[in-house]
Amino acid sequence: MRPAVTLELLAAPAEVSGVRHALRDFGADVQLCASELVTNVIRHVGEGVPVTVRVWCDGCGGTRLEVSDPDGHARPVPRATVSADEESGRGLALMDALALRWGVAHGPTGKTVWCELGSAAPEDGVAPGCGVASVASA
Repeated sequence: MRPAVTLELLAAPAEVSGVRHALRDFGADVQLCASELVTNVIRHVGEGVPVTVRVWCDGCGGTRLEVSDPDGHARPVPRATVSADEESGRGLALMDALALRWGVAHGPTGKTVWCELGSAAPEDGVAPGCGVASVASA
């Protein structure tokens, strides 16, 4: 099992490639979701704000990614439609397509956008060796 990773950074475009590089052992899907979430912080909260990225394996074949920032008001919402000539607006749709489920947790110091990636639980709803029932997508 891969060890958990916690990255503390200031939101800036130059940091996105560093996040992808630091998470390379978790695979392309985790890297893509992390870079999209950090990019959303830069775009919607602002450059220079503190961001915490946490990733760990749950021991059952899945991976959890969390990106926290200090803005408790901005809630990420996937866009219903994006035209072919728009340069942005697809990040949350990509994450939604890759993740088993995702959501937003609000706390006293900001918010955390999280997603879970990896093996889906079998039809009985219990992942092998976990004893944890699966939860429907957000």
